[in-house]
Amino acid sequence: MRIGVTCGAAAANHLNTSIGKAKEAEAAGFRTMWMVHAFGHDAINTLSMAGRETSSIELGTSVVPIQPRHPVSLAQQSLTAAAASGGRFTLGVGLSHKSMVEDMLGLSYEQPARQMREYLEILCPLLRDGRVNHDGTQFRVHAGITIEDAPRPVPVLLAALGPAMLGLAGGMADGTITWLTGLNTLENHTAPLITKAAAAAGRPRPRIVAGLPLLLTNDPDAARASLAKQLSFYNAMPSYRAMLDREGAAGPADVAIIGGENVLDDAIARLENIGVTDLRASITGTGGDSEARTLNYLASKTT
Repeated sequence: MRIGVTCGAAAANHLNTSIGKAKEAEAAGFRTMWMVHAFGHDAINTLSMAGRETSSIELGTSVVPIQPRHPVSLAQQSLTAAAASGGRFTLGVGLSHKSMVEDMLGLSYEQPARQMREYLEILCPLLRDGRVNHDGTQFRVHAGITIEDAPRPVPVLLAALGPAMLGLAGGMADGTITWLTGLNTLENHTAPLITKAAAAAGRPRPRIVAGLPLLLTNDPDAARASLAKQLSFYNAMPSYRAMLDREGAAGPADVAIIGGENVLDDAIARLENIGVTDLRASITGTGGDSEARTLNYLASKTT
């Protein structure tokens, strides 16, 4: 199982900080760094620049909402990032949330799974072959992209929680990238559904990138209480709330991996047994040296 770290939304407000985190993660031996795409710097553009200043670490988005970008534009931007990084860029995409898409952006959130399917029908061929001919209900696209120095295909991971999206992630994309999906749900829901979908479509075993808050600390109760406050807004997002309910978790902090080395060791071993291919650790500290300890701990697991 590959172990990677998250460049969070706060870092995305500072370009040099985000690029510096990629360089630091590579120097520490991490296999991957995933950049949150929120309301700061554009994640794909930032990772393109980070790709020019790193040489081995995989750089991925977590995740880019599809609604504000035409699939041809997103493919062009992603192929540019692949060229800039020498083929180390992975595109994570998602549907975002109804409140953000409709209330903030004024765009449609109707039939989201159908919208994603059609979007992938355009995006994936462009990232693989550089050309697509598509006549659908939402898009009519007959276009090509010529970027000769872009390694192909660019891998696509889909933020997938429910059965419909997991079916698309396994059947059309290269896998899924999750957030706040607990270990029981990963084992009994996520992994079986996406693996079955990939097999049915004749595709390779899918990549499962599990994003979870993680902290090595001597005071797990205090860390969990602090995290519960930081992440409380996820309780109001239906897709995340559904996964927390499936897990039997009162809130996001209850699916976090928090505690001593034995707790983290057990969780990492279980994730591997479940079939998770990548851990995307979001290190959220509570002061002191917990964050540095956690980084050093995770770095020791990458060798």
